[in-house]
Amino acid sequence: MNVAHTQTGRAAAGAHRPGTALAALAAAQFTVMLATSIVNVALPQISSGVGLSDGGITWVVNAYGLAFGALLLAGGRVADLLGRRRVLIAGLALFAAASLTAGLAASAGVLIAARAVQGLGAAAIAPAALALVMDLYPPGPGRGRALGVWGAVSGAGGAGGVLLGGVLTQAWGWPWIFHSVALGSVLVLAAVAAFVPRTAGRKDGRFDLLGTAAVTLALTCLVWGLTAARGTGWTDLRVLGALAGAVALFAAFVVIELRRSNALIPPRLFSAGRVVAGNLLMALLGSVWIALFFFLPLYQQQVLGMSPLATGAGQLPLALANMLGATLASRISRRIGAAATVTAALFTEAAGLLWLSRIDAHGSYLADVLGPSILVGLGLSVAFVQLTALAVDGVPPQDAGLAGGLVNTTRQIGGAIGLAALATLAGSVTQRAAAYRPHVEALTTGYRTAFAVSAAVLAATALLALLLARRTGRPTTTAPAPGEKGNPAVFTIDETAPVTVRLSTVIDAPLATVWELHTDIAAWPTWNADIDRAELHGPLVPGNSFSWLTHGLDITSTVHELVPGERIVWGGPVDGITGIHVWTFEQHGDRATTVHTEESWSGDPVDAAVDELAAALHDSLDTWLTHLKHRAEHAA
Repeated sequence: MNVAHTQTGRAAAGAHRPGTALAALAAAQFTVMLATSIVNVALPQISSGVGLSDGGITWVVNAYGLAFGALLLAGGRVADLLGRRRVLIAGLALFAAASLTAGLAASAGVLIAARAVQGLGAAAIAPAALALVMDLYPPGPGRGRALGVWGAVSGAGGAGGVLLGGVLTQAWGWPWIFHSVALGSVLVLAAVAAFVPRTAGRKDGRFDLLGTAAVTLALTCLVWGLTAARGTGWTDLRVLGALAGAVALFAAFVVIELRRSNALIPPRLFSAGRVVAGNLLMALLGSVWIALFFFLPLYQQQVLGMSPLATGAGQLPLALANMLGATLASRISRRIGAAATVTAALFTEAAGLLWLSRIDAHGSYLADVLGPSILVGLGLSVAFVQLTALAVDGVPPQDAGLAGGLVNTTRQIGGAIGLAALATLAGSVTQRAAAYRPHVEALTTGYRTAFAVSAAVLAATALLALLLARRTGRPTTTAPAPGEKGNPAVFTIDETAPVTVRLSTVIDAPLATVWELHTDIAAWPTWNADIDRAELHGPLVPGNSFSWLTHGLDITSTVHELVPGERIVWGGPVDGITGIHVWTFEQHGDRATTVHTEESWSGDPVDAAVDELAAALHDSLDTWLTHLKHRAEHAA
């Protein structure tokens, strides 16, 4: 049988162990997230070691985050064009070299430049690794569990970076935080080369150099302007010029993307699944994520007087809560729904940050940090897993690397902008408070303000998540009435459903033969042994229905969309399960036809038996395609 799964990971799993490959890919993601926060505990020591100013301290963090975020889209596109595994390995090699250079740096300029090159390597690693995970695990429970692992290591990388940074800084000095990352990167590179299966090589297409340059410069101007405002004020001509330049460059980027066939962010990506909602919410989550791991260690060291080692160890509860939340995220989502899960997670994290906004200059770790850290860790991890799934689900396989790059971009750029804005705000508040308060109390006032604003941002994000989920949770386009002219409605499966399956097959028969056979509903029982009876009520047009009996279920389905020779969509409820079924057809040459099918199931019965029903739906669609292929090729 020539039934080929669109989910390419199933084929690869036959020769490789997907669990081992996932471990290697998750280690790559852990490494780039570790590098985001591993410097935070060591910032006072780094500042003394290479002579950094207060603004320079921020750039040790932001040089990495900005390069990482600004070039992630380019990294995702390059991974799609040149091959994801190849780009991942190259990114890991560059990342290791830059990490080693940062550890050997003797000046602020070399250190910040090395951090930027680290970010460039990370921009290649993250989208390629996520796309490979999507290849290995098709939509459904397996992918949900894989993304749970992804979320756990991502959150653990952020919190673990603080812990490891504290241990290494106190034991051997700050250069070893970079040497350890270099060593870890080499080990991950070896694991990827050994355990991650080879994927398709180069693909046709060109790289959007002009769009990449425009968006990178725009983001650099924006982050520089926000960071510089802390020292020079918002009315400084350089700050205003940088912000105005960012606006102009963003506008140019939009114009470039709309006019180029090889756009860095092709418009089609925003019509796939729920990409827009997922990325907008992830950007807002990211805006407080990196800032959290920046301010919390500074409070612990500069206000509470904790050592680097104690500060790092103090992040363990947050890291453990993060891993627990990521592990439970998929299970929670199946019980209460994706929208409710992400909303509750964001409110939980907001509550933790609001608690942190009450820190005291004369407080303690147990009273001021431990409790809110656990809340933040739980909320952050669940939100990350759900928003990552939201932003990549439903994206065509050929754009998987780009989608992975986009969601990582929005998080990193949101983090860079958020850190620049919150550091400027906290610094301004601290400066004003220092005029009439002791230094430690002034610092605490600034940190409180940063945590309070972060809590407000996340609370607003939670409300927005609920709104966006309601608007995009199900197909809501109304099908045109029978005979109505104009563009047909476009329906998709429910990407948030607990069960989604996508399959395809290539049939050695003309498109006309395959289409006629598939849309002659009354004749289904003559070639599909799983269907006992089928009856169409009226002409086959959107809005009409048909009834059919299969596996003892008497189903009535409504035709939502019909594009003759190209696409048919139907759906309806049965026994508490709501199904949406999309079929698309493509002709290749004179006799070859590719048939794609995707279907989603949702409802209480599905929530209660996700794995069993996912397997049943997969087998049913596989059998349907096999029968269709056999009959069409016999008829041709």
